Amino acid sequence: MTKQVIQTDKAPAAVGPYSQAIIAGEFVFCAGQIALIPGTRTLAGAGIKEQATQVLKNLQAVLNAAGSSLDQAVKTTVFLRSMEDFAAMNEVYATFFGENPPARSTVQVAKLPMDALVEIECVALLSR
Repeated sequence: MTKQVIQTDKAPAAVGPYSQAIIAGEFVFCAGQIALIPGTRTLAGAGIKEQATQVLKNLQAVLNAAGSSLDQAVKTTVFLRSMEDFAAMNEVYATFFGENPPARSTVQVAKLPMDALVEIECVALLSR
C-alpha cells in the first residue's frame, strides 16, 4: 500500500514538516487545523465560535481536496485551550456535522500554535 500526500491552497499551508492530509488505503488522515485564514498568517477572529468555524472550513477544504467530505468523517479530535469554550465550540461543530456525526474526543491543552483557541484533526473515509 502506498500513501498519497494531499495539498490544497484552499486551506492553510503546513507550517512545518507535515502534510495537510495523507490518503492511506480507503482513509484520509488530516493534520490538525487551527483557525488560520488560507493564504495568510492571521487567525479568524478572537472568539471560539469564529475560530471553530474557520477550523472546520479548513478541514472541509482539505477533505474535499482528498476526494472526501465532512460527511465521511469517522473520527475527530478536538483540542481546546480551555474547556470553558466547550459549549460554544460544540454549537459550531453541530452545524458542520448533522446526522450521524463522527466519533470524537475533546481534550484541553496548555497551548496551541499561534495561541489559537481550538485545533481539530480528522480521519475520514474516501468518497471514491
